[in-house]
Amino acid sequence: MSQKVRHVLGISGGKDSAALAIYMKDNYPELDIEYYTADTGEELQETYDLVTRLEVYLGKPIIRLTHSKDTENHQLGPFELLYKSKFKYLPSTQSRWCTQYLKLRPFEMFIGNDPVVSYVGIRGDEEREGYISKKSNIQSIFPFRKNIWSEDVTTKVLANDNIKQLLGTIEAGEVTVDDEFREIIAEPLSLRFSAKKKLDLLLNADTKAFNQLVFSYLKTTRYPLSQVDSFPVVADTKVSVKEDIFALLRTSGVGIPKYYEELEFEVDGEKGTYSRSRSGCYFCFFQQKIEWVWLYEQHPELFEKAGKYEKEGYTWSERESLTELMKPERIEQIKREYIQKQKKRVEQSANSSPFLMDKFLDEDDQQGCAACFI
Repeated sequence: MSQKVRHVLGISGGKDSAALAIYMKDNYPELDIEYYTADTGEELQETYDLVTRLEVYLGKPIIRLTHSKDTENHQLGPFELLYKSKFKYLPSTQSRWCTQYLKLRPFEMFIGNDPVVSYVGIRGDEEREGYISKKSNIQSIFPFRKNIWSEDVTTKVLANDNIKQLLGTIEAGEVTVDDEFREIIAEPLSLRFSAKKKLDLLLNADTKAFNQLVFSYLKTTRYPLSQVDSFPVVADTKVSVKEDIFALLRTSGVGIPKYYEELEFEVDGEKGTYSRSRSGCYFCFFQQKIEWVWLYEQHPELFEKAGKYEKEGYTWSERESLTELMKPERIEQIKREYIQKQKKRVEQSANSSPFLMDKFLDEDDQQGCAACFI
């Protein structure tokens, strides 16, 4: 007897996951989606405010996941409890214990062994895969992308050994395609014909037919979607990019997290703008130097709190303590360098995107730990 397949969507507190929750509610009300957020206890207040507004729009609670509770009542949040009782050193790019204990473990405990479809808010204008669980009972779907399937699925579907099966599905009339599509399916992968090229050709030829073909293939596997009779997302061919995300947030009334708002600063008579580029802990070690300056100037109490964690040999920002970073001359240097970076980015992207927000955010979107945004 097959288990009921659960549908889940993680809210990081950032723009993309919030927009995806709105998109799924509006377009697929028939899917009983469980919304959750992994709370580290160290998010900006703007993040918690967004989650609250989103709950109102969704009309259902967003489940709070946490690694542990302070059972001895030391008034410690999840991160601080782990830091003081277990690790006693700061997380870093080399040791991401915060990700493992505060994000991944709570998520996988929440899921257990149930078959799960997890919806991930990676946009159609991003070139990344994001966090993919290694647990076989969790299947990731990317509704904002042209290719809604994870790489492990498309790799299996397009393997040469499956060509006969795919053609059989088409010949049986389960999926209607034209001759061009059939010819692409029939051509085996080779050094000259990569899986990526084949995937792109199929998606460009008929995205909906490809999705239906993949769904039919999945029925012969042990993936969670093999246990459902239908999956409406396969008929969705819309690709959502950054401007679509901002539009969804604005028109829904949920709004854009305030930390994305570009604030103006001036140094040496030149003006620039800064903001926080993503959700996550206020002291995230993936932050750029300019984001630490933003935190110092916009949330000085949190900057001070982050500084108290630093010990000799352990700093949040690579090769520089927050005490060093907060010196006036260092702040001016960081701002000066960031203004030059902004100028260079605008010049490089002038011919590639008409949207001002893309000129400032594209590079930032590629940085960070994907698992923090599940």
